[in-house]
Amino acid sequence: MTYNNLDQLDKNILHEIANDARKPFLEVARKCNVSGAAIHQRIQRLFKFGVLKGSQFILSPEAIGYETCAFVGIFLKDPSDFDRVIDELSKIPEVTECHYTTGNYDMFIKIYARNNAHMLEIIHDKLQPLGLQRTETIISFHEAFSRQMPLPTED
Repeated sequence: MTYNNLDQLDKNILHEIANDARKPFLEVARKCNVSGAAIHQRIQRLFKFGVLKGSQFILSPEAIGYETCAFVGIFLKDPSDFDRVIDELSKIPEVTECHYTTGNYDMFIKIYARNNAHMLEIIHDKLQPLGLQRTETIISFHEAFSRQMPLPTED
């Protein structure tokens, strides 16, 4: 299902829940002028077709002791290592995102660490043994904002 296949009710539901997945279905139903059962059915359908990927509580890294955030560009020695490296990266709990990229890097990851010493330990003890050609690390001082993708507007 693509955005073009969504009707106005689907779009209204997505607008209502995008920033608060805990919003009660009945509240969404009232705002959309339909029954709670209709909202439930639509949300199940949106999950089924992959429009919704899930709902989750979002932990504040800083509040649980992860004060350093970094983005790491990874250069692979051998491009055929993608699958193996992805598998190994997925086993490192501090790696929270991994992206295939174009440009200079083969892949780009996001890491949270308790502090700079812990970041060094992750890079030295967990990333380097993966047989990477090299990495480039960019430390984030502060996340200015984070948001959901906006729903496209009708042209």
